[in-house]
Amino acid sequence: MKCSIKGCPGEYEERKIVHTVRYQGRVIVIDHVPAEVCSVCGDVLLKPETVRRIDVLLRSATRPVSTVPLYEYA
Repeated sequence: MKCSIKGCPGEYEERKIVHTVRYQGRVIVIDHVPAEVCSVCGDVLLKPETVRRIDVLLRSATRPVSTVPLYEYA
């Protein structure tokens, strides 16, 4: 599929990405998220079912696989 960003000649291709979201005041990093990514500009599209799965994951009380350091740019 052609990229939806005006003037970008790229095509979307399926990839696994690292998705970061702020949820309830916490920064959550989710690895291996399926997405469509433009080969030229890097624009990212998530399918509705992927967004729903992320929402379920965020609302669940499961423990994270690991934790990562968080740095603040001052």
